[in-house]
Amino acid sequence: MAVGESEARRTVEAVWRMEAARVVAGIAGLVRDVGLAEELAQDALVAALEQWPRDGIPANPGAWLTTVGKRRAVDTLRRRQTQQRTLAELGRDLDEQVTPDFDAALDEHIEDDLLRLIFVACHPILSPIARAALTLRLVGGLTTGEIARAFLTTEPTVGQRITRAKQTLATARIPFEVPGPAERAERLDSVLEVVYLIFNEGYSATAGDDWMRPTLCQEALRLARLLQGLMPGEPEVHGLAALLEIQASRTPARTGPDGAPILLNDQDRGRWDQWLIRRGLAALDRARTDHPGPYTLQAEIAACHARARTPEETDWARIAALYAELARLVPSPVVELNRAVAVAQADGPAAGLTLARELESEPALAGYHLLPSVIGDLLFKLGRLPEARAEFERAASLTGNARERALLLDRAAACGS
Repeated sequence: MAVGESEARRTVEAVWRMEAARVVAGIAGLVRDVGLAEELAQDALVAALEQWPRDGIPANPGAWLTTVGKRRAVDTLRRRQTQQRTLAELGRDLDEQVTPDFDAALDEHIEDDLLRLIFVACHPILSPIARAALTLRLVGGLTTGEIARAFLTTEPTVGQRITRAKQTLATARIPFEVPGPAERAERLDSVLEVVYLIFNEGYSATAGDDWMRPTLCQEALRLARLLQGLMPGEPEVHGLAALLEIQASRTPARTGPDGAPILLNDQDRGRWDQWLIRRGLAALDRARTDHPGPYTLQAEIAACHARARTPEETDWARIAALYAELARLVPSPVVELNRAVAVAQADGPAAGLTLARELESEPALAGYHLLPSVIGDLLFKLGRLPEARAEFERAASLTGNARERALLLDRAAACGS
């Protein structure tokens, strides 16, 4: 039954957001080229916009798009005179379908193709920001404009990053496949790193006027849940999902009515999303092993906060121990700074300040605003107000986020002149 053009467009946009990854993955499984696969998927979208207002919306829109895209792929590969006999047989089979069975036309191995697409989009040959942009485009289904707004950059810049990323993959002849066991761990680390980067940028924006960018958090959560379904035997996949679910549970309480940030101990825990906490704790149960990875350890830390009904009930000694274990597993001055905060809560601000001061010579933290912010907080608790004020002001000068800068300047003002 025919539908209006505006209704068809809304449906196409909704289907694309939900099915983009599977459509591109299904086509890429045939053409073995993610750049070409995305072009063909876009062609299928144009066909949908032309045909659905006239012919009606199909029962399985995602399968329709995949089948049309595969037909375009067959035509393209025929013209390139590659895989001639196989493609001729495939094309003949598709052409002979008078009334296509769109459900059957979906590749029965579509989940395998989707996993391959994720591993290609997150290939370590690309920079982290290029991986994130390409993943949001191919797997998340976001438009170039949406990605640009999420990362506070221009649409041409994002478009160039995505184009160069696809060119890099093509030039390097990166195969469209899930890596073998020897490469799997390294490549999985890259995949998880990209999802983690996307979430963190949404959870605590590095620049701009807003404390959070919910779109990025939502996309990262969706990707983490997708990976859980595709790789149920990988503990760290569940560890990352657990971490993101629990962190995201605090979103309603992290900002005030005016958008100003609210720090953890000041949040109304009654506003934390208990459904997300339950999901996170369930994922954490699936992640636990005798040798937990870094995401699982961070999820354990987040769970300590989630289980505490009040800040005073938080098991800071366990959190400090977990950060110490995390530091042994993945040495990092940022992890050590977080450990200093936990030690300050467990053993007093003087103990935490000693650890934080030791990090002032770390080159990696030279421009990191959270180091003077933490030091300022500990000095404030010790009653050393002039020193605390100087640290808060220094932290404010280093952050690129307007909301965070205002918070730090407020804290500086609270120290007196």
